Amino acid sequence: MLKANVALLPSQNPIDFDRINTVFDKGLKNTLWIHMARDPVRQNFSLPLLDSLQSLLDALSNDGVTWRQAGISTPINYAVLKSDHPDFFSLGGDLRHFRACIETEDKKALFDYSKLCLDILYDWATKLHGRATTISLIQGRALGGGFEAALASDFIIAEEQSEFGFPEIMFGLFPCTGGMSLLSRRVGVYQAERMMTNGKIYSAQELLEMGVIDELCEKGTGVEATEKFIARHSKHLPARLMMQKGRYRLAPLDYEELITVAEEWAETAMRLPAEDLRVMEMLGLMQSGR
Repeated sequence: MLKANVALLPSQNPIDFDRINTVFDKGLKNTLWIHMARDPVRQNFSLPLLDSLQSLLDALSNDGVTWRQAGISTPINYAVLKSDHPDFFSLGGDLRHFRACIETEDKKALFDYSKLCLDILYDWATKLHGRATTISLIQGRALGGGFEAALASDFIIAEEQSEFGFPEIMFGLFPCTGGMSLLSRRVGVYQAERMMTNGKIYSAQELLEMGVIDELCEKGTGVEATEKFIARHSKHLPARLMMQKGRYRLAPLDYEELITVAEEWAETAMRLPAEDLRVMEMLGLMQSGR
């Protein structure tokens, strides 16, 4: 896992990771933009991307959620996660990796992948509490783990063409990390279960009406909409942060529950029949644009 050359090195802005780029905008209320780089092969949560995200979160946690540049540390008030791909936020887990692990009966590798995902989502959803506000900017499809990543943020801003869903049920699985826990905080447990098992792809407008996303904007205006959101939100920032802390207390994430989900997911994956593996293979090819 990448642990060196993390985002908070002095005198570098923007800073390049293996799979993410970061830009600190002091003029926009101390906002850290986190760009998931466009993947030339497939826009999903590959192991290199996960390693880069974990390294950034480790750095933020260890440095007290500050940006250090030219020897000066500045508190980060907002962290925005987005994708540099024009059509996809993320297509979720690496299905080719899943299938390879299942074919070689490597249950440990499946669980390790799932645990890495849940650790990143848990850190993003909890470690910045009370110090920074997290935002997911969605400008395309956010499926499976991509939808989970969006849900882990304090706020979701989506362009009108964006689509969301959990397609895992199509090949006999379910979200491998915090899908149920994260979604149920916004719509309730039973509605979350329905959304995770019906295989439906939801429009951004539908999710706005359901209260899942917080703001909808026109195609191509996501960055501007996020900047306006931050300008409004920051007017009473201390009160906003206290309200967010109250929300976290009332709807906390249970890490042990997430671990249980990862274990159950890996166990279920190892028992998938041949027809489900064929569907997984087909969707894996679609992730690769083939």
